Amino acid sequence: MSLEVKLQVFEGPLDLLLHLIDKNQIDIYDIPIATITEQYMAYINAMQRDDMEVTSEFLVMAATLIDIKCKMLLPKEVNEEGEEEDPRAELVEKLLEYKMYKYMAYELKDRQMDANLQWFRSRNIPKEVREYEAPVDLTGLIGGATLSKLNEIFQDLLKRQEDKVDPIRSKFGNIEKEEVDMDAKTLYIREYIREHSHFSFRQLLEKQHNKTEIIVTFLVVLEEMKLGEIEISQESTFGDIMITSRKAS
Repeated sequence: MSLEVKLQVFEGPLDLLLHLIDKNQIDIYDIPIATITEQYMAYINAMQRDDMEVTSEFLVMAATLIDIKCKMLLPKEVNEEGEEEDPRAELVEKLLEYKMYKYMAYELKDRQMDANLQWFRSRNIPKEVREYEAPVDLTGLIGGATLSKLNEIFQDLLKRQEDKVDPIRSKFGNIEKEEVDMDAKTLYIREYIREHSHFSFRQLLEKQHNKTEIIVTFLVVLEEMKLGEIEISQESTFGDIMITSRKAS
């Protein structure tokens, strides 16, 4: 019995499989793999005979169908829960997902076509109507308020605003960032080390103006000690730190 194949344009292998399932009125949850594989391969062979380009997706699906067909001939595998695994389960899940997105695309396309058939009337409201503003009734707006009541409300608002102000923080000035040139400070300390063979860390800090400069100076001293340019000693706890230079002239 010959099988007639009429080629159509399919968006992918899943689209072709859905076409075969609908054509044969097959239950998507119980796909006869042998029949579907045979018809699918017939379409692939027809594409090749007509010199149509067969993409890798169609060939991969053909290999997948053949693999499922082989697994259907073997004893069914059992999972950890003791249930038999269906080799078609993954394929069925992909077909259902593709079918859902396909119908959603049809729905969006129908809505687009319906929207293209709708025409909206342009606005033609007269300028006088658009620029009209209803007069404000001051009597109705103020109601029974008097000048004394309005003054009380105003004073109450001012007091609330004053209560929000922190009496301590409101006196703070602007906090300015103290910037220190690391390279310039390093050159200054290295020059100081060359000119003084033995000095205290306190003497080195005499020309430092703020806390940031003191911290940077301390870091540079640690770096010079790490490089072996100076030696540091301290006779007692909390005593003055003495520095001996190895580069002093």
